[in-house]
Amino acid sequence: MDIHSSKFAIIVIIILVSILALQVMTNNNNSYQLIDSETCEIYIMDANINAKKYLNKFDQKCLDFKNLNR
Repeated sequence: MDIHSSKFAIIVIIILVSILALQVMTNNNNSYQLIDSETCEIYIMDANINAKKYLNKFDQKCLDFKNLNR
């Protein structure tokens, strides 16, 4: 099979798209969104490195609940 043939290019593209799809599917299971109970800020917990990444967004239901308890 010649590198310059269109059949080779199509096979390479299919392989690369498959690898990309596999990475996206496996990456979705490694992080999930949580709500910090003290600040009501939404963060992502990455299961691979076990670390929090705050998104600078706040959960409105949590904030409303905290305001009722004051």
